Amino acid sequence: MIHEKYYELQRQVDELTSRKNKKTSFYNGIYDRYEYPVLTREMIPITWKYDICKETNPFFMERLGVNATFNSGAIYLNGKYYLVARVEGNDRKSFFAVAESDNGIDGFKFWDYPILLPDTCKEETNVYDMRLTQHEDGYIYGVFCSESKDTTVNDLSAATAAAGIVRTKDLKNWERLDNLTTLRSPQQRNVVLHPEFVDGKYAFYTRPMDDFIETGSGGGVGFGLSDSIEHAVIDEEKMTSLRKYHTITEAKNGAGAVPIKTEKGWIHIAHGVRNTAAGLRYVIYAFATDLKDPSKVIAEPSGMLIGPRESERIGDVSNVVFTNGAIVNEKNEVFIYYASSDTRLHVATTTIDRLIDYVFNTPKDPGRSVECVAQRCDLIKKNLELLGK
Repeated sequence: MIHEKYYELQRQVDELTSRKNKKTSFYNGIYDRYEYPVLTREMIPITWKYDICKETNPFFMERLGVNATFNSGAIYLNGKYYLVARVEGNDRKSFFAVAESDNGIDGFKFWDYPILLPDTCKEETNVYDMRLTQHEDGYIYGVFCSESKDTTVNDLSAATAAAGIVRTKDLKNWERLDNLTTLRSPQQRNVVLHPEFVDGKYAFYTRPMDDFIETGSGGGVGFGLSDSIEHAVIDEEKMTSLRKYHTITEAKNGAGAVPIKTEKGWIHIAHGVRNTAAGLRYVIYAFATDLKDPSKVIAEPSGMLIGPRESERIGDVSNVVFTNGAIVNEKNEVFIYYASSDTRLHVATTTIDRLIDYVFNTPKDPGRSVECVAQRCDLIKKNLELLGK
């Protein structure tokens, strides 16, 4: 017998997933924000958390709770918007789950089951933050963080990070490939597969790291080529978007969504981290690389693109926004999916034309306060002259 509480809770889920989203009053001319998150833990199917049988769960207790639903890969297929979200259980283990929507801003509903990856990496403890690349070789690739315990030290919190790789053609059947090997970097996180071959090879954006948390000698977002995808090995990593002192990328930075191809260059939507008295602050920024040489940065607008605002600042890991998924549809509309404070998932919408304008016409950070003020004064002077002042 199904417990009567199931129907009550299911109605609440249905109300959330059918709720219409709307743009907020926020304005900067670059993108629009929305009133509601597109995914939250309250939207997780009841059947994933509860035993709904009244005999075996008479008090209708949550048996397998969910703590958060956030960092999501994204892809557009056959007119529908798909997210492969990171779902974190109350046990701290993360897993991946597919949610789909007809319009990309609301109505996201999870499929009946989460993704059960092939168990080929026995030392792996946790998986998270999948980037989805629709590659020109015909496959959809998922590149994610594969976390294992660091057994070289006597520290229960010590971990090692690698880039796991899977591929699919339907988001249902997944083939696990070898983890990425980077010969000069002991650990990798935030790795993104480029959607096209470069010099006939598979191209990856990497984030070289000396250990699980610290980038150490890693200077920013890397770029490397591999002959194979089934056994991906990168011999050498070039640096693309560099970390810089007293900027939003001072502590570390990493690739986010799969780069977007435009007529002027590849537009990257990445994350930058700086340290504050309240801890690490994550924001989202953008840059562009050359169409023929995706390792070469050709535009770097100053500062952040998206930062946590108001309630977005509150959650499991406060003061954080993070992206690992964006979609461009046939109308050249852009949907940037970003999580706030490791808790919930939002969307910001823009267009290819607006992104190009922002990335290529926003001034670069000159690096010093006095020069930044002079830059701003030039803008003010131009505006005042137009106003006849």
